[in-house]
Amino acid sequence: MIKIYMLRTSPKLLITLIVLLSGCATYAGYSLNQLYGAPSAQHRISDALAPQAMTYHNTVKPVIESRCVVCHACYDAPCQFKMSSPQGIDRGASKEKVYQGTRLLASAPSRLFIDAVDTEEWRNRGFNAVLNERIQTPVANTQVSVLARMLELKQKNPLPGHTILDDSWDFSLDRNQQCASIEEMTAYETNYPLWGMPYGLPKLSDSEYNIMMDWVRSGAPMSEAFAPSATELANVEKWEQFFNQSSLKHQLSSRYIYEHLFLSHLYFDDQKHPHFFRLIRSTTPPGEKAIEIASRRPFDDPNTSTFFYRLVQVQSTIVDKTHMPYALNDAKLASINELFINADYEVISLPSYDPKEAADPLTSFAQLPVYARYKFMIEEAQNTIMGFIKGPVCRGQLALNVINDHFWVFFVDPELVKNTALKNFYASQAKNLTLPAEKQSNALPVINWISYAKKQGRFLRAKNKFLANELANGAHLTTELVWDGNGTNPNATLTVFRHFDSSTVTQGLVGEPPKTAWVIDYSLLERIHYLLVAGFDVYGNFGHQLMTRMYMDFLRMEGESNFLSLLPTDVRHAELKNWYQGANQNLTEFIQGDINQFDQPSGINFVTNTPKLELYALLKQRLANVQSVRYTIDASALSNKAKQALHLIGSINGQSASIFPEVTFIAVEPDSAHSNSSSRLELFSLLRNSAHKNVSSLFSEASNRDHKNDNLTLTRGLVGSYPSAFWRVKESQLPELAIEAMHIKSEDDYRRLLDRYGVRRTTSDFWQFSDQLHQQYRINQPIEAGLFDFNRLQNR
Repeated sequence: MIKIYMLRTSPKLLITLIVLLSGCATYAGYSLNQLYGAPSAQHRISDALAPQAMTYHNTVKPVIESRCVVCHACYDAPCQFKMSSPQGIDRGASKEKVYQGTRLLASAPSRLFIDAVDTEEWRNRGFNAVLNERIQTPVANTQVSVLARMLELKQKNPLPGHTILDDSWDFSLDRNQQCASIEEMTAYETNYPLWGMPYGLPKLSDSEYNIMMDWVRSGAPMSEAFAPSATELANVEKWEQFFNQSSLKHQLSSRYIYEHLFLSHLYFDDQKHPHFFRLIRSTTPPGEKAIEIASRRPFDDPNTSTFFYRLVQVQSTIVDKTHMPYALNDAKLASINELFINADYEVISLPSYDPKEAADPLTSFAQLPVYARYKFMIEEAQNTIMGFIKGPVCRGQLALNVINDHFWVFFVDPELVKNTALKNFYASQAKNLTLPAEKQSNALPVINWISYAKKQGRFLRAKNKFLANELANGAHLTTELVWDGNGTNPNATLTVFRHFDSSTVTQGLVGEPPKTAWVIDYSLLERIHYLLVAGFDVYGNFGHQLMTRMYMDFLRMEGESNFLSLLPTDVRHAELKNWYQGANQNLTEFIQGDINQFDQPSGINFVTNTPKLELYALLKQRLANVQSVRYTIDASALSNKAKQALHLIGSINGQSASIFPEVTFIAVEPDSAHSNSSSRLELFSLLRNSAHKNVSSLFSEASNRDHKNDNLTLTRGLVGSYPSAFWRVKESQLPELAIEAMHIKSEDDYRRLLDRYGVRRTTSDFWQFSDQLHQQYRINQPIEAGLFDFNRLQNR
């Protein structure tokens, strides 16, 4: 009726109605002020040893982590409401989106712990309270709390009794989030009675609900995380002393290490239950409270002549999607000293923080030995590559449709970069190896793409010429040029899985031989890091983000080209053509004119008519000693019959494979004869690898899909941070499950399979299953484990 009436009103009356409606929230705020007083930030967070802290840590925090943090953590938390720390809960929610690919100008960063010092400052930044900030009484604490009313709304209106929720539920990542403030809650409760929290998942149990409501009534007291042990603090002191020595060698080396580890979760592996730390730049020295320098990028000017590298404790709950553990120990410190400090070289002066220089690591760190830089990165190559997967760039299809769904990664042997001629070559290419971050957070993509394409083309032509000269004495490219991890380092081979708008990197060659592979050398690895990790600004404008994605095309093709150079010359062209079917004219010209010019014969004597598979076999043989059985189905304790069933599921391909979700976690309850404990689960991951004609097109992924070549990879253990589906099955049921999965040809077939084995978001014991899954993950991988994110769970 309102809509009909508005169509018949005069413009003047229409404007009056709009003003009145928009003033509802203002009126609600006035009413709340009358009832409960004016809002003012409260002091809720106490020391971890305070008397009330134990109740929070032992009773309240476990409920928040297991029921709330699984959807509310990191940059992609709905409404930026990060419940993974007391500071995030107290900060509250914002209607502004971090991932906003259409913004014309870069926005102000809103990083928790970095960009504001307290809750009052976050209020000034537009964040709305979710806890009561008015008069502190039990009634007010519940009635003026968005969190309490969201939980109460769900208890009063649980999920409807349907297996699959109807279309009124929007589970897309780009959905229109309401982000209701307390002034808007009454309207929200009226308009969306089923949208209480947890959204689209079962309600809390009565005991969990009572715990949360009692906590809110009492004023929602919270406490800091428990402090590190005395041993850890001693280790912190030792490492901070190393990072802050005054010699130019130490200063430049510390800057390099910081710019590569600023996202990592550092820990001391001499602890059974270690705390995690971040490496930051602080205005205060060791021994004082660290005050982080809030720069957009790690290589931005600190705007102070004196600053210090500090290790600060990670205050937030560990979540899988951002967790990049990196071990610190005496052996690591000795290695760093050997590479950077004891090596025979001299630092004449320190590089500036001017963006044009600081954004180009091949220039800014030219005084550091190339060998030291490369060895530092590849010794922990999984962590290095994980940065562009679990860093801010990870979110969103536009950021990730630059890579294939499944590929293997190899590395050039670091001994080869000791070549003085190679160092001189990199120096000669400084102008051609500049990166988009030099434009900072605002950029015009099209003009810059043309410029960078020309530079990359000049670099590749120079590189081809350099290699031809180096190989002119009869040497050839063989598998001996590929790093073997010195026979012990599992980082020598990696597998990358893309899950549409997220991805995962694992150690080892996992799955069947993929369509493509990369061979990465020093300059490529360094540029990937400074493009997607150190130089990427998630708050940048659309041009910066688009330019980053477009430039990654060059780097991906460079890695692929390095791999192709090991194949016979006549095969390279055909293989590349197959990888880039239907590529646009500009990219085709670039490939034909630059990437594909290297015609130095491979030194490998191929004997089959499938040289790519033969090359994979040779590389596997060379790297056999560093291959882990962690992801191998046959390493599980299940029966041979059960393993055979799992292998069958993993062999599904073609159109049938395209029906399966991106990431399925499978929990198998073993027969008692194959398990040390009847309650212990065997965990597996079923990953869909979506085939593409090419991955060079920005906005036409659907048209580039090649469904007939889709396939699945089934691994032991959990791979991926964002599960799309859960299966729960007894070991004895696996053969039946395999048969049913093999016969899936339609959405109805898949739905029937879930009816028998699926744990849907509507399943009554969903939360108990979630708890069991996380518990087993922590048992299996105590250092790597973090809470999974349920924002991508399907409604099927």
